[in-house]
Amino acid sequence: MKAQWKIFLALILCILLIACSKEEEESTPKQKVDTDPIAEEPVVEPEMFVYPYTGLETADEPTNRAISVMVNNHPKARPQTGLSQADIVFEILAEGNITRFLAIFHSDIPEKVGPVRSARPYYFNLANNYDALYVYHGAANFIEDMIQSGETDGLNGMYYDNDKVLFERSSDRVAPHNSYAIFDGIATRAEEKNYELEAVHEPLLFADEEVTGESAVDVTLPYSNYQVRYEYDANKDAYHRFSDGAQTVEYTDSTPIELANVLILETNHQVIDNAGRREIDLTSGGEALLLQRGKVQNVQWEQIDGRIIPTKDGKPVPFIPGKTWVNVIPTSPGISGVSISEISE
Repeated sequence: MKAQWKIFLALILCILLIACSKEEEESTPKQKVDTDPIAEEPVVEPEMFVYPYTGLETADEPTNRAISVMVNNHPKARPQTGLSQADIVFEILAEGNITRFLAIFHSDIPEKVGPVRSARPYYFNLANNYDALYVYHGAANFIEDMIQSGETDGLNGMYYDNDKVLFERSSDRVAPHNSYAIFDGIATRAEEKNYELEAVHEPLLFADEEVTGESAVDVTLPYSNYQVRYEYDANKDAYHRFSDGAQTVEYTDSTPIELANVLILETNHQVIDNAGRREIDLTSGGEALLLQRGKVQNVQWEQIDGRIIPTKDGKPVPFIPGKTWVNVIPTSPGISGVSISEISE
């Protein structure tokens, strides 16, 4: 009897303990389980900069000063070296019917450029307007006097001929068509003359947008007996250039010139001496053609803040991001002598 009583008391005690435990559990506040997802750090896009003379993006702020080089375009100097890397190339008559190039480099720096030829005032004035160091090889005495007096920051190959630092002569061509500027040496020689090598260039106006105008797939312009032709490649969305029927390519590896913009402008040319040197008006403005994305626009050209700018109704027309070639032609026959075809022949 006593054993049964002990069992009964034990059962009662167990029931009381379970009840108390349950009551305590219910009275104790439950901790809230955080089911919210872990907050992700916001993605910070890296700051992008734009090259001033191509409108193309770059991750690094461009603070290098532009470099311009006088490039030979005599038939014995073709094909040239480095032109495919120039941001802007100005093609202008020097003597006779053959042009020379002022190639401006900033976003894409080559190892060397050439063949390099002699200076002209309208070329180094353009270099000044784009705040570019001016590299050339030789000059008439009166032109060299202008440069040495400080009218431009110039490096003349006549003083560094084949020094293997700034200039070198190639053995596969004959003078004066074999002098090349070495870009690594430009900084060395510029520092010796206390020229600035850093600059913040004011950007040209660029817009990556649809282009209006008439179809212009094949465009030919004459320089008297010398012919320049542009052919639009829709697959590359770029114009290729030809000199007297031969495509303009790099001498070493045949890389073609590919251009987003071609500006053809007419202006007054005047022969000023028996050597055939010219004065060329690059300030007054006038009629022009702008080739972009296989189309042509009739525009005007103006010198705005020193730069050659296409305009329409007095407002700047934006360039397409990429490289640009500017052909300067005499007013006779001017842009009326430019042949434009809708289909490449």
